[in-house]
Amino acid sequence: MSHTLSAKEQALSKVFSDDYVFTIPGYQRPYSWGEEQAQELLDDLLGALRDAPEKLADAMPYFLGSIVLIKRDAVPDATVVDGQQRLTTLTLLLSAIRASVTDTVVQAGITKRIYEAGDVVAAVEPRYLLSLRDRDREFFRDYVQHENGLLKLTQLTAQLPDAQSRLQANARVFLQALEELDQAELIRLVQFVVTRCFLVVVSTPDLDSAYRIFGVLNSRGLDLSATDILKAEIIGSFPEKLRDAYTQRWEDEEESLGRTSFGELFSHIRMVYRKAKPHSTLLKEFRAHVASVTEPKAFIDDVLVPMAEAYKAIIDAAYSSTELAEPINDHLRWLNRLEFKDWVPPALAFFIRQQNNPQAMLSFFRDLERLAYSMLARKIGVNGRVERFSKLTDAVEKLEGLAQEVSPLQLSPAEQHDTYDALNGPLYATHSSKALGILLLRLDALLADASASYQHDVISVEHVLPQQPASGSQWKEWVPEPEQHQFWVHRLGNLALLSRRKNSSASNYEFAKKKTAYFTKGRVCSFALTTQVLQHEQWTAEVMEERQGALLQKLENVWRLNKRMNSVEQELQRIATQAQAEANALFELKQAKSGLQAHARETGEAFVVMAGSTARRQWVGVPHNYASLHAQLLADGVLVAGEGDELATFAHDYEFGSPSAAAAVLLGRADNGRKSWRLQGTTIDYATWMSSQPADRPASGRREEAVAETVMDENL
Repeated sequence: MSHTLSAKEQALSKVFSDDYVFTIPGYQRPYSWGEEQAQELLDDLLGALRDAPEKLADAMPYFLGSIVLIKRDAVPDATVVDGQQRLTTLTLLLSAIRASVTDTVVQAGITKRIYEAGDVVAAVEPRYLLSLRDRDREFFRDYVQHENGLLKLTQLTAQLPDAQSRLQANARVFLQALEELDQAELIRLVQFVVTRCFLVVVSTPDLDSAYRIFGVLNSRGLDLSATDILKAEIIGSFPEKLRDAYTQRWEDEEESLGRTSFGELFSHIRMVYRKAKPHSTLLKEFRAHVASVTEPKAFIDDVLVPMAEAYKAIIDAAYSSTELAEPINDHLRWLNRLEFKDWVPPALAFFIRQQNNPQAMLSFFRDLERLAYSMLARKIGVNGRVERFSKLTDAVEKLEGLAQEVSPLQLSPAEQHDTYDALNGPLYATHSSKALGILLLRLDALLADASASYQHDVISVEHVLPQQPASGSQWKEWVPEPEQHQFWVHRLGNLALLSRRKNSSASNYEFAKKKTAYFTKGRVCSFALTTQVLQHEQWTAEVMEERQGALLQKLENVWRLNKRMNSVEQELQRIATQAQAEANALFELKQAKSGLQAHARETGEAFVVMAGSTARRQWVGVPHNYASLHAQLLADGVLVAGEGDELATFAHDYEFGSPSAAAAVLLGRADNGRKSWRLQGTTIDYATWMSSQPADRPASGRREEAVAETVMDENL
C-alpha cells in the first residue's frame, strides 16, 4: 500500500542498509559543510559517546535531525530533497573510521554501510548507498566510498572545485581527530554511530509534497540558505525534460561566483526590484517583489544569469571591452574597497543594460565612485545610502538622464559643499580608521596618477606632527601654539600612510629620525602621500597648510566639487536666478525620462523657444491642431533629427503664439503650457509668474487665457 507521507525514526544501521539507495538530484546545491561543521558533528558524537553506558544498547538515542525523501514504499530508491549534507558527511565519517581502524572485519562491516561491491562473475555492478550529484559522483566514489580512497584524497594537491575541496578538508579534520583514539575507542565510536544515532526519515512519493515538507522543515530551523529554498522551488517547478539543463545553468553561476558571493547576489537582486531597506527575510521579499521568480525560465534566462555575469565582472573588476576597460575596472576596484555595498544594485542595473557601451560605462562608474566616496566622506548612514541608491536604480531603469545635475547619480551643490567641508576637517578624529584609510588610499592613487597598486597586508594612517609632541622637541618649536597644533594635527595636511602597524613610541621621533626609521621601509616608501612628507626638511604650520590645499585641490578636481555652495550661497543664487529670470521672462521645460530640455523667453508678442532646445520627434498624442504644426516644423527644418533619434533639435529660435503651443510641439501632445513651463531655475510655473506681473504687461499667455475663457463661456 502506498502512503502519501511517512515519518520514521531510523537508526543509521537502517538508513545505511539495503532499505535505502540515496541519490542526490542534480538540482540540489553542492556539498557545502565546512570544517567547523564537520568538527562540531564529530565533537558532539564523541561527547555523547563519553556519556554513554558501557553497554551501548542501553544508551539514549542520539538524534541527528531529519531528511526528506521522494520514495515509494518497498522500493529502496530514494531521491534526497533535504538531508544531503548530513548523509554525505556521515558517509565521510564512516569512511574515515574505516581508514583509521586496523581490524579488517570492522573495515568490511563499515564498507557494507557505504557500498556493495559488484560481482564480475555474476555481472553485477557495484551498488552505492549514496550517489552524489553528477559533478561529484565519481569523485566521491573513488576517494570516499572505495577502500583506500580517503588517504589518496588527503594527499591530492590539485585545485579542486568547491564541493570536492570541502570533502577533502573535512576528511583531514576527521582523520586528524580520529588519530587520537585507540583502536577500541574507534570500534566503540562506529558502533555508537551505527546503532544509537537516529535520523527522522520523512518520505513522500511525489515531488510537490516533498518540496512542501522541505519548506516547512526549513522554516523551523534546518541549515539551508534562502538561495537553496529558491532553487528547490524554481528548479522543482520546471518540467522534467528541462530540469537538468536549468540546474546546470544555476550551478554554473553558483560555482563560478562561489557560494557566499552567490548568496550576496540574491540580496542585491532583491534590492534592484524592491528599492527599499529590507523589512522581512530575503526569501519573503524575493517572492513578493521579484515578479519573474514565478516564471522559472524567465527568471533564470533574463534575471539570474545576466545579473550573475554582471556581478562577477563588478566584484572582480573584470569588465571586458576593446576600449576603456582598464579605467572602468579601476573605478570598480575602488568601489569594491568600500565597506558598504549599497552601490551594487544600481551598478548591476546599469551594467546589464549598457555593458556594450564602454563610454557610458566609464561615465557611470566614474560618477558612481564619486557619489559613493562622497557618502563615505560625509558619513551617510545605511538608510540614507539605501534611499539614494534606490533612487539611482530607478533612474537607471527609466533611462533618465544620469548626467543631468538633478540626477540621483550627481552631487548637488550642497552635497559638494558638505563633501569638501568633511575632507577639509579633522578627518582622523571624525572618521573610523577604515573609512579614513580608504579615503587616503584613494587620494594616494590619484597623486600617483592611478598607477599605484596596494598589496600590503597592513596599511595604517599616521600623523606627521605627533598628537602629543614631547616638551623641548623640534615639533614644539615648529608648531608652538596649542590651538594651532589642535587645528592641524588631524587634518589631511598632517596625515601619511604606512605599510606597517603604528608604533606609538616611533610616532614621537624627531622629524629627521621619523622619516628614515619610521616612514620608510628599507629606505623605500610605498605611498605618494608619504613621499611628499620625506621631501621636507621642516614640518611647520605653513607646510601643512600648503599641503592641505594641494591635496584638497586634487580631490576637488577629480570629484568635481567646484560647484559647491552652502545653504546661504544656494539661497542667494536662487534669488538671483529668479530675479534674472523674472526680469528677462526666461522659462524652461524639462522631461527627465526622455532627456528633453527646452528654454524660452516671453516677449509679450510671442513665446520664443530658443535654438538648441529639444522636442519629441514623433507626435504621440491624440490628433490635434498642434500636430500639423509639429509636422510642419520638421518639414521646414526648424526641428532637425538624425535617423533613429527620439528627439529633434531646434535649429534656430522659433516664435510660438502661446506657451501651450510651444509645449505641445515639444512634448508631441496637447499640453497646458501655462503649467508645464517653469521660470528658469525655479519651480514657479508660467501661470503663477503671469499673475504676479502688472496687468498692462503684454504676454502671449494672456491671449491664450482669454481664448480659453471665451470657449468656456460659449460652452456654457
